[in-house]
Order: sequence, then structure tokens, then C-alpha cells
Amino acid sequence: MLLVRNIRLPLTCSDPEAEAVRRALRILRLPAGNAAGGGIAKLSVDARHGTPVLVYTVAITLNDEGEESALAGASPCVCFTRKPEFHFPVGKNPLPHRPVVVGLGPAGLFAALLLARHGYRPLVLERGPALEQRVQAVHAFEAGGRLDPEANIQFGEGGAGTFSDGKLTTRTGDALCAYVTETFLKHGAPQDIAWRQKPHVGTDLLRGVIAAIRSEIESLGGTVLFNTKLTGIETRGGSVCGVMTTAGEFACEQLILAVGHSARDTFTMLDRMGLPLECKPFSVGFRAEHLQTEIERSLYHGAAGHPALPRGEYQLSQHVDGGRCVYTFCMCPGGTVCAAASEEDGVVTNGMSLHARDGRNANAAVVVSVDGRDFDNDPAKAVAFQRQLEQAAFRAGGGSYAAPAETVASFLQGKGRLDLGAVQPTYPRGVVPCDLGSLLPDELSSALRQGLTAFGRKMAAYRAPDAVLTGLETRTSSPLRLVRGQDFQCLSLPGLYPCGEGAGYAGGIMTAAVDGLRCAAALMERSAPPRG
Repeated sequence: MLLVRNIRLPLTCSDPEAEAVRRALRILRLPAGNAAGGGIAKLSVDARHGTPVLVYTVAITLNDEGEESALAGASPCVCFTRKPEFHFPVGKNPLPHRPVVVGLGPAGLFAALLLARHGYRPLVLERGPALEQRVQAVHAFEAGGRLDPEANIQFGEGGAGTFSDGKLTTRTGDALCAYVTETFLKHGAPQDIAWRQKPHVGTDLLRGVIAAIRSEIESLGGTVLFNTKLTGIETRGGSVCGVMTTAGEFACEQLILAVGHSARDTFTMLDRMGLPLECKPFSVGFRAEHLQTEIERSLYHGAAGHPALPRGEYQLSQHVDGGRCVYTFCMCPGGTVCAAASEEDGVVTNGMSLHARDGRNANAAVVVSVDGRDFDNDPAKAVAFQRQLEQAAFRAGGGSYAAPAETVASFLQGKGRLDLGAVQPTYPRGVVPCDLGSLLPDELSSALRQGLTAFGRKMAAYRAPDAVLTGLETRTSSPLRLVRGQDFQCLSLPGLYPCGEGAGYAGGIMTAAVDGLRCAAALMERSAPPRG
């Protein structure tokens, strides 16, 4: 396959995709009849110089594939690439029992899928419910009902990423990203994730994709036990020999632990076992909501609203006094702020978008970095810090899971006011005016004020005084890491594979899914599928 990059077209082009393919063929000096196929591989928008332009990468295949490599030098913007092929070696010694995967978020889902596709018939344990029951529990909580600590935005089929924008962006460059994308497409994800520069599925479509992947796992002999929580790991001779759960005990020699970043009771259990845990950097702050139209005016200027342009999204960062970084995270165009608590008497915010991204507001986490130096390099203190912030937010919201909120102008001045204007908060349990800075250590509040001020110099929307800040955002990533070796096994417990975001090895849907594949591949290389 040939990739022809940097084909730039104006917004006025009537059929930009067809024109991009025509230009690619001209660059290659190829008659259309010589091409077996041509289509868009990637689309981005360049708005750096005023009027935005569409920037395409076009994929061309030839009738004679052997000629493709010779055309790679036709222009500096042309390269030759092969579709990656995936081979997963399998060990010779069969496992006595089938492997266990704990957690059905992206890491556990893809680990279980790869194992199932190679005959390992994994047993998957998920502490929360299946998707339909999980969605019902989340909607009930949003409508004012009680919080279910085992069925919420953090726990249940699909993991925390189920209630998000469904972003598949990553900087890893791992070839396994293509495996994840192909799997999503096969199970009903929108086709544009194959070529968008910043692909996203949306929380509404992602749910169907997750359920379809789980169905494939089950059809291949895997078993998924919902509402089943890991309570302990059994060892013999210094290696894994089984798991204890709320549904009983199961023998296993190979255990992939993909519990997600909010499984604090599991972290405590691992600590009591004496397994090697270490502090990992994470971040805390709040959700910032702006009008989506104002974001797009800031990005696209006079072209804002043009139907050829995607919904505007951004990423900002600023180093501030004290060596910390303030940055935006998990930006959700046309989305809503969601109630993401998983423990009683705590308030946690997050953001999500539907695939259409057609909501009135944009939201993004605005957070400041913290690390082991803030917690004496003690993972338990890092978890306690998160919990203390969430409980402070709960009290500030009046103890009813309403969230504390403040407009930007008030936060910058430390006034604790919520002077609503054009931006109306979307947090479903309601918001209460609060001095958000008082809920955080002074150094972090000062850093966030510096960051927001800098963001206002970079993007006009961030100068809007009525933008709404809703807090607190504490679950940006896991506060700890369960240390593993190059063979993906826990350093002090062979047979245990710390996996994904909860174990400290991923950050988002794509990287978690890839880490699940890598852990499963390491397990497969070590052992053959169980007999029978």
C-alpha cells in the first residue's frame, strides 16, 4: 500500500475525498486504471494560519502490488507500507487450568479476546454488572438515586472508558494499535476510526462494540462472570495457584490483573500480600465547561461552523512555578460532565461525549500533576489523598452528590462564586457554589490559577469569565504501579501479570487495550492452552 501525505484542500472543495484521491494519483503519475483501490487513510485540519484547510493522507493500492515499493520515491510525501501481520507464538506445555483475567475494561477485554482466539478459554471476572444493568445503575444515580459501589462509571463491563468520549488516540506507535482498531471495526465501531487523526467512538456506540467483543470471547469458549469480585490470590511455592472471589475459589496458574484505576480495595489486598507497589504520577483538578461554539471560534476563526470541519477539540499545557505542569485532559467536544464516584460520600467528576458530539458544551479536565514526592513515595498515602479530595468535594456539595462548582473569573480571584452566564453546567446531580481552591492544597490551587491564566493567553475561549469549573477530578490515572519485569510478570509473584491502567501501565482505551494484548501474548508464549 502507498500512502500519499499532505494533500491540502480548501473547505470550498465540493467533494474533497474524491479530489484528494485524484491528486494522489497525479502525484504518483498513475492512470486511475492502474490502481486497485484508493481511499482516505487520515484526515486532519490545519488551522494555524487563519482559514482552516483539510489535510489528507490517501492510501493507494495497485493492481500489481509488486510495483508499489518502486513508487515510494515518486515524491517526498509518498511512502510504502505493509499492513501489519500479527503472529503470537504459543508455548509447548499446556496449562493445568485455564487462565483467569480480572477486569473487563479495555485491558482485560483485549487480553481475554486474544486468549480466546487462541484456544485458552479464559475465565474473566468482573466485579460489576453486564452493560445493560450497568447503564441502568448509572442512569439511576444520575437521576438522584443511590450510588451502587459496584455498578457505576468506574466498575462494570467495559471499564471506566465506557462512559467517556471513546477516544482511541495514542502516542505509543505500537503496531498492536492496528489490531485494536481492526477489532473495533469488526464489532461495529464507526468506519471513520480507521482514518481520523483523532479517532473516537463515543460512549453511545462504544457500548455495543464492547458487548460484541465479549460475545466473541464467550463464543470461543471463554466464560465471563459478572458481579464477581477478586478478594485474594492463592500462591504455592512462590507462584500463583488460584484466586479467591465473591463467587468462590478458582484454580489457575496464570492470572492477568486488569482491575482499573479505581479498585482501591484490590490495591489494599495487593499491599497486604507484600507485592511490589510504587507511587506513580497522576493529576488532580476539575472539569472546565465552555460553549462548544466558542471553542470552535477559537480554533477555526471565521470558518467556525463550516460543515466540513470536525467538532473543535484542543489540548493545552503549561509549566508553572514549583516544577509542576497544568494541562487539559480527556477533552470532550459537545459532551457532558458526569458523576463518576465509586465510593460512598465522595464526589468525582469526569467527562463523556456521544459519537455525534452534538451537545451545547465542551468540557475538559484541567489538572495539575502530583507524584511520589507529594506522598512520601507511599502508594497508600497517594490513594488516601485522592479519597480525601473526593470526600471534601462531597461535603462542599452539601452531602447529596451535588458537585462544588465555580466560574472561572471567580476561581482566579478566589471568591467562591458561581455567576452563571451562557454556560450552563451539565453535571447531572446538580452543582453548588464553592471556593474550589479551598478544597485543594494551596500549592495546587495556585498552580491551577497560573495554568488557567496561561490558557487564556493561548485560547480565547479560556478568557470567558462565565466558563464553569466543576470539581473535583481525581481519577485521571492510577496513583500506583504494581511493578512487573520485562516478561510482564509481577517481580515477586510469577504467574501474575499486572495489566493496564490500574496496574500503572496504560493511560486510555487504546494503550490499555494494547497492554492487555501484550500481557496475553506473554502468557501465551510461556504456556500452551489447557487440555480438555
